[in-house]
Amino acid sequence: MSPAFGAMEVEHYSKGVLLEPFVHQVGGHSCVLRFNDKTICKPLIQREHQFYETLPTEMRKFTPQYEGVVSVSFEEDEDGNLCLIAYPLNGDHDNLENLDNSDCEPKSKLLRWTNKKTMLLENEKISKEWVRQHRKEEKMKSHKLEEEFEWLKKSEVLYYTVEKKGNISSQFKHHNPWSMKCHQQQLQRMKENAKHRNQYKFILLENLTSRYEVPCVLDLKMGTRQHGDDASEEKKANQIRKCQQSTSAVIGVRVCGMQVYQAGTGQLMFMNKYHGRKLSVQGFKEALYQFFHNGKYLRRELFESVIKKLTELKSVLEKQESYRFYSSSLLIIYDGKERQEVAVDSDPEDLEDLSEESSDESAGAYAYKPTASTVDVRMIDFAHTTCKYYGEDSVVHEGQDTGYVFGLQNLIDIIKEIRDESSE
Repeated sequence: MSPAFGAMEVEHYSKGVLLEPFVHQVGGHSCVLRFNDKTICKPLIQREHQFYETLPTEMRKFTPQYEGVVSVSFEEDEDGNLCLIAYPLNGDHDNLENLDNSDCEPKSKLLRWTNKKTMLLENEKISKEWVRQHRKEEKMKSHKLEEEFEWLKKSEVLYYTVEKKGNISSQFKHHNPWSMKCHQQQLQRMKENAKHRNQYKFILLENLTSRYEVPCVLDLKMGTRQHGDDASEEKKANQIRKCQQSTSAVIGVRVCGMQVYQAGTGQLMFMNKYHGRKLSVQGFKEALYQFFHNGKYLRRELFESVIKKLTELKSVLEKQESYRFYSSSLLIIYDGKERQEVAVDSDPEDLEDLSEESSDESAGAYAYKPTASTVDVRMIDFAHTTCKYYGEDSVVHEGQDTGYVFGLQNLIDIIKEIRDESSE
């Protein structure tokens, strides 16, 4: 296992690393934070930590890489802004070189999230002096953005138009309502506990979106059962009700969150778990179709890779004796950035001057093959996972997690249906 911190200058290390919201979080209730480009962190839950430290070798390619544990505390400045800071755990000082932290910026240049309801970001290009000079103007803007943010939190499906100027990926920062909501709640919890506690353990995990310029992320809640063995009767009843009222009970999978870039309109589409719970089986299928459609055409080149990886994961889980992945999610991720398309029977050099119209999928005289696109399939969220190797668990299950496997098979079948129907 690689230790928590690494490759930092002594001065930077002594100050810790300022954590940012992880803007590609589309589901879940636990706050996920960005440590650096390739690493995220989330509050340590003992059961999940135990899973990552003991998971079977064959499952590692289907989970984020575990990279250690850090201590997280928060500081509050004179304006009431809370900053979450990550520090190495005591005793980790001798092993700091293994985790790449070269892209972390000095604390003064990083974004700082306020715990005020406005959830505004201090723009990294604006000095504190400028902010103070324009305090009255900023307060007016704050009030307007506060109303906008409250609307964002209530919107189950949201379309946000990306400005033509600037890098698309950089504009995700301010407009993922789910990550904003989770971050705000985490700050509030930590502030309320400040008198009793200001040190929290977080685990470091691989950032699965780091390889993509414009990550399209689908978060699926897997299985026919969501409550853990240790759930209270109230929690158990609540989770059973959610499963019965959603596609979880019928097909063993439901939409927990979605983020898709629509190249056709230049919009970002966000779907949250509340909308996902309302979907019928047909609605779930339509949501999957929407996830693989970029507003111009269906990303058919992704289907075979997704199906192959889901099938392989299903085979792996069928062999896992006594594991139960209650309330775990499955992520499907691909790049929304449009790829160059190549004519199947043509020299690529001859296609340079083709018009947009002739390269469209509707151009009957040509058959176009999209260049290879990577797609990732990973399991996440193991706070309620159990297996016979966890000695303290009172309940020991036998055989495979049939509810999860059932959901995987139905997911595979539905994606195959979409693939086949789109090729007719």
